[in-house]
Amino acid sequence: MLRRRLINWISQNGRYFTSASKYKSSICLENIYPGSSLNILRSVQKPAGDGTNFTGYVPIEQLKVSYSMASGPGGQNVNKVATKVDVRFHLKNAQWIPEALKEKILEQNPNRITKDGYFVMKSDLTRSQQLNLADALEKIRTVIKAAAFVPAPVTEETLEKIRKRSSA
Repeated sequence: MLRRRLINWISQNGRYFTSASKYKSSICLENIYPGSSLNILRSVQKPAGDGTNFTGYVPIEQLKVSYSMASGPGGQNVNKVATKVDVRFHLKNAQWIPEALKEKILEQNPNRITKDGYFVMKSDLTRSQQLNLADALEKIRTVIKAAAFVPAPVTEETLEKIRKRSSA
């Protein structure tokens, strides 16, 4: 009886509740990331790049992603859900990585490259497949950005400071 009266009251006075949906916090998605969307079904467009620099875009359709049972803490969830992520791609055939960076990645990460030339990244950080996949992709981006890093040239002032410190 009370439930029915409450439903009737809400249906008659629904206009009072619609104004709450228009409220936007100062930390809402539109204010922090203008032009972004929570629609996970939309496709992501590849950012325009000149082919010489890594843009941060990793095309998931060119990766081989497999899931397996993870070890470690997680209780019964570990025995039921395959959350460990294994992401691999053929380094030589990856068109989204500039050629100069491929050689550096090969030099800096020899243990991540298989005999067949596949770059392998694994993650079992969380209990979620999606979060582990995101973590593995972020690790791939970090490796590529580390290979792209060029240290700033040492200036004469810096060399002089180093000489003074070493002589003192």
